[in-house]
Amino acid sequence: MPTSVRSGAPTGPLLLRPAPQGGRTGPPDRRARSDAGSPPAPRPDPTGFAALLPPSAVSAETFRDLLYGEAVFPEEEAVVRGAVEARRREFRTVRQCARRALGGLGVPPVPVLPGPRREPQWPPGVVGSMTHCAGYRAAAVAYGGDVLSLGIDAEPHEALPEGMLPAVAGPEEAERLDLLYARLPQVHWDRVTFSAKESVYKAWFPLARRWLGFHDASLILDPDRESFEVVLHRTHEHSDGRLLDSMSGRWSVADDLIRTAVVVPPL
Repeated sequence: MPTSVRSGAPTGPLLLRPAPQGGRTGPPDRRARSDAGSPPAPRPDPTGFAALLPPSAVSAETFRDLLYGEAVFPEEEAVVRGAVEARRREFRTVRQCARRALGGLGVPPVPVLPGPRREPQWPPGVVGSMTHCAGYRAAAVAYGGDVLSLGIDAEPHEALPEGMLPAVAGPEEAERLDLLYARLPQVHWDRVTFSAKESVYKAWFPLARRWLGFHDASLILDPDRESFEVVLHRTHEHSDGRLLDSMSGRWSVADDLIRTAVVVPPL
């Protein structure tokens, strides 16, 4: 699924959103120090991605970009050496979020390089997702034994550009959105739909390694539970023969942001 145009320079501290004790598997927690920085003290945030993810996941977010003078991995810097400065800032900062989240799992800091489809390449045994939009960067990770795959996305809480909705939602989805607007007009449901499908793709691709378009997934949003169900029109067969033909996720609107998250549970 295509991503939105994102820019801006956030301000504010980088915050770690750790999983509560218990409910995750993997190496014992160890706070490894390196030139990539050490995690700050955990701070609970019920409006961040921690509220949308299971206890086994750890997320980190920031409203400011990585400052000059803060060390980065040279392998990552090489990827964006020719990019404009705004792109270099968001690239560096979202990976700093990723390392803070990995630290919450007890994983030492490592470069997080993009793969062939720009997907983040995580350390062995770890799954995760990253997102950035104007004024905000975040990452979430979990051990593969706890979560098969996950996807997160953040978007500004504003309407999609005029004429974009048909590219994102089918006719039946658009009808459901009309009903949601009639009930809760203060929510930009078109952008929630866009963000949710971005999260779906980020959870889908590491498993299927295939493209999934906006119209390859149909979304049903629940405004009361702040959740959504997804029917996939393209399927993926797991190693045990089971089909991945649906997903579920959660969404929230806070801090003038839409956050969405999708988690595929283990087999």
